[in-house]
Amino acid sequence: MSTLDATRAELALVVLYLNKAEARDKICRAIQYGSKFLSDGQPGTAQNVDKSTSLARKVFRLFKFVNDLHGLISPVPQGTPLPLVLLGKSKNALLSTFLFLDQIVWLGRSGIYKNKERAELLGRISLFCWMGSSVCTTLVEVGELGRLSASMKKLEKELKNSDKHKNEQYRAKLKKSNERSLALVKAAMDIVVAFGLLQLAPKKVTPRVTGAFGFVSSLISCYQVYSIICSESVCLLLEHHGKLDFIM
Repeated sequence: MSTLDATRAELALVVLYLNKAEARDKICRAIQYGSKFLSDGQPGTAQNVDKSTSLARKVFRLFKFVNDLHGLISPVPQGTPLPLVLLGKSKNALLSTFLFLDQIVWLGRSGIYKNKERAELLGRISLFCWMGSSVCTTLVEVGELGRLSASMKKLEKELKNSDKHKNEQYRAKLKKSNERSLALVKAAMDIVVAFGLLQLAPKKVTPRVTGAFGFVSSLISCYQVYSIICSESVCLLLEHHGKLDFIM
């Protein structure tokens, strides 16, 4: 492949990435929390960027609550323990509620919904829902990592006389484990961010701490979206060359 072809492929991937509403939302989130870190809650340009970006992100999330509503009523993979099922459904319910209430907050801040006090109250309730969903996500990822670890150890025993890293099933489980570990870190950081936004521990979780954790969490989200797009691009490329017949 020539340098020009490689450049075209890389630019095509960037275009695919930026065409995703989720990717743009996460980039705006990184800007929002980066600005919060710089402002440290003090008036100025950084705080203005924080507030304007926060309001803009609410437009990106319009009707997004339907995604988790669909997840709430969707069947779960067979063999999933009941506690993990309940935690997963609770996460979907809480996140869907957060996104729905967030739309009312946007209506209030944009001046369409006139009852500002109620809008602020609903905004606080929505943040508690988001914090609850992050706690559920953290517990789900811990449980799933435990299940993956057990299955990987069992597979290692079966492959004790061979190189486990050459085994496709082991590599797939290892990749999944890494993805869930990253999701666990993000969910744990989001709990801290929620604490900061709700001002539950204002002396310890300051605006600067909230901004720092939110910024790193946003970068993780950007990477997660990028990984999904890369996987989809590879699958489309393989399908184009007729190499996915065994999957179809």
